[in-house]
Amino acid sequence: MKQPMKKCAMHFTAHALPVMCLLAISPFALSQAYPAKPVRLITQFSAGSSGDTLLRTFAQPFSDILGQQLVVENNAGAGGILAAQQVARSAPDGYNLLGGTSATQVIRRFMSKTMPFDPAKDFTPISQLIESTTVLVAAPSLPAGNLRELIAYAKANPGKIAYGTSGVGSEHHLSGEQITQITGAQMVHVPYKASLQALLDAAADRLPMTFAILSVAQPQVKAGKVRFIAVVGEKRSARLPDVPALAEAVPGFETPPSWVGILGPAKMPAPLLARISSDIIKAMNLPETRQKLEAQSLDVVASTPDEFAAKIRRQTELVAKIVKAAGIEPTE
Repeated sequence: MKQPMKKCAMHFTAHALPVMCLLAISPFALSQAYPAKPVRLITQFSAGSSGDTLLRTFAQPFSDILGQQLVVENNAGAGGILAAQQVARSAPDGYNLLGGTSATQVIRRFMSKTMPFDPAKDFTPISQLIESTTVLVAAPSLPAGNLRELIAYAKANPGKIAYGTSGVGSEHHLSGEQITQITGAQMVHVPYKASLQALLDAAADRLPMTFAILSVAQPQVKAGKVRFIAVVGEKRSARLPDVPALAEAVPGFETPPSWVGILGPAKMPAPLLARISSDIIKAMNLPETRQKLEAQSLDVVASTPDEFAAKIRRQTELVAKIVKAAGIEPTE
C-alpha cells in the first residue's frame, strides 16, 4: 500500500514543481514579454483638444521606447467617467491604460452624488505626466496693483470683488475658496461653464478677476486687456519669475489638483508597473518632448508610481478639507 502512494507523490511533485516555478516567475516573465501587441491609451479628451494634443505628443516617443504603438483612443463623455470605467474594468495586463485627469480621479468624488468606480481602489497610479500652470488675472479697473493689495481691498470691502472660475468645485473654485478660508477676505464666486468666457468677461471689464490656464490667459495679457496678479501655487513659475505665487500672500495655500497622468487598472503586477513607469519617465524627459510640452505652458512632472499615488492621496485630503469648510455640495 505504501509503494503506490510514494510513486503517486513523486509523480505529483515532478509535475507540480515546474508549474509552481512558472507561477513564481510569471510577473517577471510578463514584464519581459510585454508588450506583445499595441497598447491602448484611453482618454476622456475629445480629438483635437489640448489634452488630446498633450497625450499624442507623449505617445510617439513612448511608443518608440516601449517597442509597440501606443494608440490614443478618445472616449469622451460623462465628465471622464466613460474612459475611466473602461480602464477600471480591463485586465491589469498593461494593454489598457488611462490618460486621466485630477478632475476625474480627485475632484469628482466630492462633486458627484454617485460614483460608478472608486478612484482609490480601482486604479493603479503609474506616472503623472504634467501639471498645468494656472494664474489669477485682473481686469484693468480692479483697484489693486498686486496680490497683497487685492487681499487687503477684499477684506476691507467684503463682497465687492467677484472672481470667475470654470465652475463649482473646479480647481479654480478651490483656489478661490482657499484664499477666503485662509485670509478671511470675502469674495463673490461667479461660476462659468467655461473658463474662457470668464477670461473674456474680465478682458472686457465685466468681471474684476478670474483664474485661467496660463497658455489661455497670455494672449489677453499681451494685448493689455488683463494683468497678472498671481501664479496659483506655492512657488513662482520659471515662466513668470516676476509674478508672485499665491502662497506668498496667502501662507499655507496649497495648489489644487490640475494634472494629467497615466493610470492602469487595479492590481497591476509590480514588475509590469515598473516597466511602464520607467518608459514613461524616459519618454517625458526626452529634450524634444519637454520642449513641445513646455511650449504649451505645461510643467513636465514624470513621477514614479509611489510619488504619483502619494500626490493623489494628499490632494484628495486637501480637496476634502476645502469642500467641507466651504460647504460645497455635489452638483450632479
